[in-house]
Amino acid sequence: MKLTGIALAALTAASALGAAPAFAADGPLMVRVGVHNVDPKSDNGNLGVDVDSKVGLTFNVDWYLTPNLAIDVLAALPFEHDITAGGSKIGSTKHLPPTVSLQYHFLPGARINPYVGAGINYTMFFEDKLDNSSSSFELDNSFGLAAQAGVDFALDPARRWVVGVDLRYIDIDTDAKINGSKAGTVEIDPLVYGVNVGYRF
Repeated sequence: MKLTGIALAALTAASALGAAPAFAADGPLMVRVGVHNVDPKSDNGNLGVDVDSKVGLTFNVDWYLTPNLAIDVLAALPFEHDITAGGSKIGSTKHLPPTVSLQYHFLPGARINPYVGAGINYTMFFEDKLDNSSSSFELDNSFGLAAQAGVDFALDPARRWVVGVDLRYIDIDTDAKINGSKAGTVEIDPLVYGVNVGYRF
């Protein structure tokens, strides 16, 4: 029994040592900086308003569990959107859209590496306001599902530097309140697309 335990321990250690250099060569952590456009859908629920698109700076941290699987955390500087009705601006809002996804990378050892992902989003709205009105206006924070597809292009043989393009769909439905009373639901449900530059540690 003791010899069996020692043998198993030796095999486990050998396997770990054999796998470690290959994983360490790529590194488990990638940090990305990008520019993305948040493009809400045009039919925004039963309130009869539209939310315009906005381009902003985004940040990602990817933690690779295996060469194929990674946990992606998306953050951004605040996005500010105009709210329109009948083609005229009636107000604005700002939001932060942190999103956590599990990604599957199809070709982790290749110079061109496509991937897909799915996860959950939590959108925080703040500085909601109506123009030329003394009424208070508030959009509730929102939980929703998110999906992603993208491609990374390696810039060096070690695949540490990459340029990526990606597209996300985020389910964002929020209740709008005027003077504390619910006025309707705004279904923002944007497509988020853009480019990023990443470095893998």
